[in-house]
Amino acid sequence: MERAGRLLALSKTARRHLSAEQLALAAWPAAVGAKAARHTRAVALREHILVVEVGDELWRRNLELLNGQILKNLGSLLGPGAPKAVEYRLAIPRRPVRSEVPREQFRLRSPGADEAAGIEDPILRRIYLRSKRKALAS
Repeated sequence: MERAGRLLALSKTARRHLSAEQLALAAWPAAVGAKAARHTRAVALREHILVVEVGDELWRRNLELLNGQILKNLGSLLGPGAPKAVEYRLAIPRRPVRSEVPREQFRLRSPGADEAAGIEDPILRRIYLRSKRKALAS
């Protein structure tokens, strides 16, 4: 994606057929590099301000520290139509929240209670439960 963004930004044909916003969005991965591009996404260009969604607060702070270099890279890729500023926003998580698992699955049972219930003789059942407890303890 970084290579495609660099080619689109430098292409004169692309400048004729694409809007300034589309060029800025395509140039974003080339301006920040592959690693930062995996954690960010340019979403809009509003009045020469590029709006970028960032995965978490740490990436947002780090990109704000590198803002001057990023604007310089965008300027070299896009020329006079480059954004004058970048606004970093925290992205809304894409993965839906998992629904709660039914409580029946988490019911605690005594070890071997089901197996011991199948033993009719009370003495043999007791011997079975003791030996099972011993085996699980060691």
